Amino acid sequence: MTILDENIPEDQRQLLRSWRVPARQIGFEVGRPGMKDDEIIPLLHRLEKSTFFTRDLGFYRSHLRHSRYGLVCLAVGQHEAASFIRRFLRHAEFHTQTRRSGKVVRVNPSAIAFWRLHGNEEEQVAW
Repeated sequence: MTILDENIPEDQRQLLRSWRVPARQIGFEVGRPGMKDDEIIPLLHRLEKSTFFTRDLGFYRSHLRHSRYGLVCLAVGQHEAASFIRRFLRHAEFHTQTRRSGKVVRVNPSAIAFWRLHGNEEEQVAW
């Protein structure tokens, strides 16, 4: 399940849907409007097999890794979010839920950095 933070604009959510990328957004289809950051992680623990996308780089912390979800921080403009989400979901390293689970990821236009669940170092892959 792809979950979008409230900080992903509505037009980007609609664009994903037009590309047939099913996504649920915090405050609309999951959770409640105005959820605080510290409420989102417990929500992800209750959901199975989810990938959470946010533009809040404060979520890019290695201690947030967990086997039940993947966490993706988008270091891109708000109107580029949908295209980078779709591009990320097609990347060979992350194209299945199993490959995304247990990782905290930072996506930017030039590279993808991430922490694995049991890894000790930040890793990077190119687009």
